[in-house]
Amino acid sequence: MLMTLARNWWALVLRGVCGVLFGVAAFAWPGLTLAVLIFVYGAYALFDGVFAVIAAVTARQPGRFPWGMLLAGIAAVAVGVLTIALPGLTALALLYLIAAWAVMRGVFEVIAAVHLRKEIDHEWLLAASGVLAIVLGLFLVISPGTGALALLWAIGAMAIVVGLLEIALGFRLKGLRDRVAQRMTRAR
Repeated sequence: MLMTLARNWWALVLRGVCGVLFGVAAFAWPGLTLAVLIFVYGAYALFDGVFAVIAAVTARQPGRFPWGMLLAGIAAVAVGVLTIALPGLTALALLYLIAAWAVMRGVFEVIAAVHLRKEIDHEWLLAASGVLAIVLGLFLVISPGTGALALLWAIGAMAIVVGLLEIALGFRLKGLRDRVAQRMTRAR
């Protein structure tokens, strides 16, 4: 596997460059970045649904029909169409989903910290993590516009950091490939 990665080092560098460019775009044009992300998701859901419906209809066997696949495909088509037709609603729904997840996670972390207070030291760290998650969730609900921008910036920052790490790894793998090739030449 290592040699496969080393031979294809350029793909990792290219992936990293794309990540850095996406991250920079997220900071430079947050509204456009969000719109593109929503559109890409909508297109993905639409195509996924169409292909699932086609697969369900063409994979039919006598006496059986893959209703689950057909219904999932129809649902994906509906989600894709709604996402493309109503991108603002999609963004808001996703934001509220993230907010609900953060609040639930935070509540469960605080409960776990209370239950673990006699079992572990520094359980307050878990409780503090839970409280921060609850605060994040409430912030997203109270101020969805600012919250969406903050999430987009966090995604952009992560894309830049991960992209830079992939670029560095890609060039390290290129060096490894060159060293292995030199050793192979010397061994002959």
